[in-house]
Amino acid sequence: MTSVVCTLLRVNRSLDRLLLDCTVKSECLSFVGKVLPYLKARKMKLVSAFIASLAIMTVPFGASAQGYPTKSITLVVPFAAGGPTDIVARTLAANMSRTLGQTVVVENKAGAGGTIAGGFVAKAAPDGYTFLIHHNGMSTAPALYRKMAFNPMTDFEFVSQAVDVPMTLIGRKDLPAKNMQELTTYIKANAKKINLANAGLGAVSHLCGMLLQQALGVDLTTVPFSGTAPALNALLGGQVDILCDQTTQTTQHIKAGTVNLYGVTTKQRIRALPDAPTLTEGGLKDFEVIVWHGIYAPKGTPAANIEKFGSAVRTALKDPAFVARMADLGAEIVPDSKQTPEGLRTWLQSEIGKWGPVIKSAGVYAD
Repeated sequence: MTSVVCTLLRVNRSLDRLLLDCTVKSECLSFVGKVLPYLKARKMKLVSAFIASLAIMTVPFGASAQGYPTKSITLVVPFAAGGPTDIVARTLAANMSRTLGQTVVVENKAGAGGTIAGGFVAKAAPDGYTFLIHHNGMSTAPALYRKMAFNPMTDFEFVSQAVDVPMTLIGRKDLPAKNMQELTTYIKANAKKINLANAGLGAVSHLCGMLLQQALGVDLTTVPFSGTAPALNALLGGQVDILCDQTTQTTQHIKAGTVNLYGVTTKQRIRALPDAPTLTEGGLKDFEVIVWHGIYAPKGTPAANIEKFGSAVRTALKDPAFVARMADLGAEIVPDSKQTPEGLRTWLQSEIGKWGPVIKSAGVYAD
């Protein structure tokens, strides 16, 4: 009997432990069942926050939402105010301001053949609020400057080309020569007395002058200025003799008769000056210099901002008023294929390849 009782007591104690164990487990399961949904929800919030933070970190600096632009945009010109590139830039900026809903402000940073402005924009914040408009000088700088603060092909985002502008060879009003044949004779007889103005080393006016001297087989005294605007003023004032300059700046003076015109630098005559002969007609075989203009942004500028700014450029280039204004100045809108980032990139690369050997063979360096 005693043994049975002891056995019953042992069984009872075992049952008590089992019951306690089950109770604890049940309570734990109940607790887990209540807490688990909260933990899942908390986990999802943490995961969502983590993903959102990753998204923020992967958005390029300065990238904007659909509201770009939210403030004024600066378009940097590498030459003096009032010059031909400045005229193109300001006419373009006024049209683009209407399209973008924000003012496009033109800022002139002249000097060093455009490399000061190029270096400034290359180092600017890549946020879509600073752009550069530059001409052929962007392609000649790598050959002219052995030390540069930027690489034209790798330190910029490409936006679009804009307009092509012919050049004119003009002289002061009281220069004895009245046409290209007479000028050729006069220069060869007075080479040491003639001075040739330009907008600085690397400017297209400088390149045009180099080609002119090569074509005539002479070395003239060159007088560099900070832009063709002051160079033209010096010519109008009689301080310099001849100048290669864009039609955007010279047309009004040619029509007014305040300068002597010797010819245009295109293969055919231009609509803005239909009576002006080409320099080839004047005896300079295959003489051609056309000024092209490209628009650039700092490397890393968000693609969405590039596209919106570029779209405003293309809208301006198709605006009848803008086209007419450019035509009056002798400028022509570039074809659609050049109004793209890739079109500009390809063109710049080809121009660097074209001018590099010419400049290096001449042994001319700006530094």
